[in-house]
Amino acid sequence: MSDQAPPKCGLVAVIGAPNAGKSTLVNQLVGQKVAITSAKAQTTRARMLGIALHDEVQMILVDTPGIFAPKRRLDRAMVSAAWEGAVEADAVLLIVDPVKQRRHELIPLLENLKGRPERKYLVLNKVDVSKKEPLLALAQELTEMADFAEVFFVSALTGDGVPELKTHLASLMPEGVWHYPEDQVSDASERLLATEVTREQLYRQLHEELPYDSAVRPESYQTRPDGSVEIHQQIVIARDSQKGIVLGKGGSKLKAIGEAARAELAEILGVKVHLFLHVKVDEKWSESREIFEEIGLDWVK
Repeated sequence: MSDQAPPKCGLVAVIGAPNAGKSTLVNQLVGQKVAITSAKAQTTRARMLGIALHDEVQMILVDTPGIFAPKRRLDRAMVSAAWEGAVEADAVLLIVDPVKQRRHELIPLLENLKGRPERKYLVLNKVDVSKKEPLLALAQELTEMADFAEVFFVSALTGDGVPELKTHLASLMPEGVWHYPEDQVSDASERLLATEVTREQLYRQLHEELPYDSAVRPESYQTRPDGSVEIHQQIVIARDSQKGIVLGKGGSKLKAIGEAARAELAEILGVKVHLFLHVKVDEKWSESREIFEEIGLDWVK
């Protein structure tokens, strides 16, 4: 942080239909992996905060869960967490995938944004695979619907256009002391991040067979005397019939999930990781207040 300019600190809410590329964009802005990115929609379950730094500016990114029509309790909590993120933001980014668009989800989002007081920015993602004319037409159409202050064209995947977006966001942030010390780049605790990484592997390796009603719970997280980390986690599923899917033949699937998660965690944390996973069946887990609070969501009646 430079001595000349006063520090600035603000909140940026990131919203969009599922799979619009929000998590990837947050990771680009922060410069490291904080939000879990899965090819399966709706996997940003907790209100993951990424903290982006730009000179003397700290931007707290609320990577809100994809906002979709709520069906059951879990979904309702995700939706309320998403809107809650946009309540007190200094800027709201609406990320749109111009290829898939998902208009049935995009239109309600625009309706909701229309009357909101925050400065709103439209971010059209995936410009690396989109044609220019339809992109410009879409930008104009959506801006007319929700009064965006500006439109940014980016590729969250390649990072194209992201520095310009980051610089602009930094210029909007109000003066104020930093909420997080410089070394605490993501306030998603390592414990929560560890469960996110395991959950990502669970979806990545079982995305066809395993529905959404599974959770990964942190049981313990300890640093051993040699500096390595020992992590115990529970994979909670809703039906006994799913147990075989998660375990695989002779436990091979669970082992593969554990090994991939362990390798990724070791890379993120920079230390050796000992990861122990076990599977538990709990038919009512998606109604459990305790599990909700563990994965960073508010309990919604």
